[in-house]
Amino acid sequence: MKREKPNFLPAVITLCGVAALVIIGSLYAFRDEPDLTQGEADVTEYRVSSKVPGRILRFMVSEGDYVHAGDTLAILEAPDLQAKLSQAQAAEAAAAAQSRKAQKGARQEQIKAAYEMWQKARAASQLAQKSYDRVKRLYDQGVTTAQKLDEVTAQRDAALATEQAAKAQHDMAVNGAEREDKDAAAAMVSRAKGAVSEVTSYVAETVLTASADGEVTDIFPQVGELVGTGAPVMNVALMHDMWVTFNVREDRLQQFKMHGTVHAVIPALGNKRCQLKVYYMKDRGSYATWKATKATGQWDRKTFEVKARPVQKVEGLRPGMSVLVEE
Repeated sequence: MKREKPNFLPAVITLCGVAALVIIGSLYAFRDEPDLTQGEADVTEYRVSSKVPGRILRFMVSEGDYVHAGDTLAILEAPDLQAKLSQAQAAEAAAAAQSRKAQKGARQEQIKAAYEMWQKARAASQLAQKSYDRVKRLYDQGVTTAQKLDEVTAQRDAALATEQAAKAQHDMAVNGAEREDKDAAAAMVSRAKGAVSEVTSYVAETVLTASADGEVTDIFPQVGELVGTGAPVMNVALMHDMWVTFNVREDRLQQFKMHGTVHAVIPALGNKRCQLKVYYMKDRGSYATWKATKATGQWDRKTFEVKARPVQKVEGLRPGMSVLVEE
């Protein structure tokens, strides 16, 4: 029986196919990929804090809420400030009463009594003047002695002095306190009002409000926790002020020009394309990432921090999203 020769053709074809696949796969695996510069979106944030210590009474917003300037964000509880405000208001009321007393002068009853004493002294002075006039005429006629004239003269002078003193007492009662006392009382009122205004401003700080429009990104304490002076309570991001930060090696810096534009894509938004304008460029210093190439006879490549803002608003762009610039 004649033996059939083996057919190697299928094996050869299979081997050639595998080799072709390996070659094609190698070409795809080792082909040059586009050189990408990756950055990260960032946004301006401001911290909300209080000038006075207090306990968190309640939050008026939650993380993720969009707030407007002037909106109430949180309310603190500070009983000691309310007590100080009551003390300051009581001191103001006392100072105001003292000032009114100084401006008003004596009571009406005191003024009336001083007036009556003045009138009494005035009547006595007029009587003493009449007695002096009679004795003086008699003395001029030689009827009475010089001793008698001296006596009535002294009585008249004493009555006049008493009248002047009584009138001065009446005037003082009508005019009230001296000018310096009135000024001092008014100054005490101003000082008390200043203390009330100061404590009132501290009380107002227990209500935390937004200073600009933005999105609440972080809330740090919980309701009931005590926060100190200047302690951060929450962060608010200004979503309209967004930029992208790139760390660019020196040998790839040529694509970034100061005030120039670059084209980028955002993978998180379905590779959405946008245009960025460079506004900041600065080396990261010797401590930053760098690549040593002196061993090959070349030079050390430093890293630069480059910041660029979107030329137009990119809907959906969030802080932390990656942004790619393709060379």
